[in-house]
Amino acid sequence: MPHILIAGKIHPSGMALVRNAPGITYDYVEEVSESSYAPLIAKADGLVIRTQPCSAATIALGKQLKIVSRHGVGYDAVDLAAVNARGIALAICGDANSISVAEHSMMLILAATKQTVKADHAVRHGEWGWRNLLAAREVSGKNLLIIGYGRIGRHLARMAAGFNMHIRAYDPYLQKTGWPAGDVTPVSTLEDGLRWADAVSVNVPHSGKALIGATELALMRSNAVLVNTARGGVIDEVALAAALKNGVIAGAGIDVFETEPPTKDNLFFGLHNAILTPHIAGLTAEAGEHMAISSVQNVLDFFNGCIDQTLVVNRDALKATA
Repeated sequence: MPHILIAGKIHPSGMALVRNAPGITYDYVEEVSESSYAPLIAKADGLVIRTQPCSAATIALGKQLKIVSRHGVGYDAVDLAAVNARGIALAICGDANSISVAEHSMMLILAATKQTVKADHAVRHGEWGWRNLLAAREVSGKNLLIIGYGRIGRHLARMAAGFNMHIRAYDPYLQKTGWPAGDVTPVSTLEDGLRWADAVSVNVPHSGKALIGATELALMRSNAVLVNTARGGVIDEVALAAALKNGVIAGAGIDVFETEPPTKDNLFFGLHNAILTPHIAGLTAEAGEHMAISSVQNVLDFFNGCIDQTLVVNRDALKATA
């Protein structure tokens, strides 16, 4: 009888799946911390986990663990080497929150281009004359570079097309495997794309080092905006703050940070051309329910022998340990 550990509060629809699954027992810890669930992992056959770390030390305690299912699409908080070494499946939610993230990216592009934060400040502080500066710009007819053309990037392209934007994409993975036919115009290099773009949306995983730093920012147009709904650290925060302060680019929308929550001395806090949100791009009511259902269903399907293999990110490691 498989025993599942749910680590972190999830939508009631996901819990209903667990409660109603025949032959399944479970533990449920609502707190989102590694220390809160680590004492329970020893008896878990499957783990559903939110955003908290899943370190090698904790994985080592899970002697019976066969699958880790992320409540989301990113898995950088899970020690991949540790699960691979044990032949533990690592599953993600696929398309559960990609529309929500794409919508948030589009919102930040619009808000940064329209200078929504400055406009709101002007109304609240009696600066009505700000409107006459004509600082806000249109997105219609402007160039959008999407960095990372996966599920989120493709949804974003569809949305931006509705605003009459010209869209290109940069994706090293698709450069190797092939682009969707007739779907979007690819750029051959990131540098070419940055020079071309009026708006840039980052939708790639964190590779361990910043993809965009001072050198890349210097290539961008002075009226361009940069949006990150991917992961903190993909963009060098010090370089981006300096670029915003010095007018290298016009604005930014930032949903993810190198340190979360950001500390009080974060460089973006004093910048009115930086729009900040608390890592909520994928945390809509609808996406929360979708991710809860998907992450639990992955575990149930795994033990029933019918998990969608496209949602298992370490299939090669599983084959190697089989």
